[in-house]
Amino acid sequence: MQPAPRSWLPLVVCAAVLGAAAPVAAAAVCEAASGPKLLPLVELFTSEGCDSCPPADRWLTSRFPVPARDASVLAFHVDYWDRLGWKDRFATAQFTQRQYAAMRAGGETFVYTPQVLVQGRDTRNWAGAAATEKVAAARARPPRAALKLFIDGATADAVTSRVDVQVSDPALYKRTEVWLAYTESRLVSDVKAGENRGVRLTHDHVVRALAGPFVLDAQGRLDTAVKIALPAERGRDATLVAVAQDTRNGEVLQTLSLPVCGTL
Repeated sequence: MQPAPRSWLPLVVCAAVLGAAAPVAAAAVCEAASGPKLLPLVELFTSEGCDSCPPADRWLTSRFPVPARDASVLAFHVDYWDRLGWKDRFATAQFTQRQYAAMRAGGETFVYTPQVLVQGRDTRNWAGAAATEKVAAARARPPRAALKLFIDGATADAVTSRVDVQVSDPALYKRTEVWLAYTESRLVSDVKAGENRGVRLTHDHVVRALAGPFVLDAQGRLDTAVKIALPAERGRDATLVAVAQDTRNGEVLQTLSLPVCGTL
């Protein structure tokens, strides 16, 4: 996959801030701003307990190598497969609830795995051309929100950040919600029970924490600090992903991805 044209990528800055008393280097300051093009959202709902999910995990890695260039990518592990013999340590009830919320917003009647959503919409033929075509179509549309992300500090325990969102359409002020996801990649599991018993799985773009929803003020603005506690088990390529979304129909107004720099 060729890198996206430069004008389609967010502005990302990561610079070391040196203090007078710092012997070598202090914390890093990272920031990013969304550009004039829409950066689509791709979501995979998956589970280590589902034997049809590993092909979708591999597809996600192949189609959206880390770091993803033409979309913001989130892999949510749902927990409703845990009862069948293998507990997915990346799964939470919160992620399952997000899948059900997407189902309701899209007018669907059931959830399933693996499920791929592009811009909040169910995309059945993800292994064929459907996902790629939807991503390309979304990138041709203008965004309906402007996003900024700032990482104020990162330690072994937490990432402290600030999210800034501006929506210009007054009709969206009360309908917009903002989420901030923390993702990691190259996470490996040796599954010892359930449908994938004996299989080694590798996961990318895995959501390890999800903060929100945050709402806009009366002027269509959000400016809030978010501190995300980090998991004990760590992956690679830590990234923050901000998403502004219409609660009425699940439409994604804009996203922004920012690799975490600092001390992790």
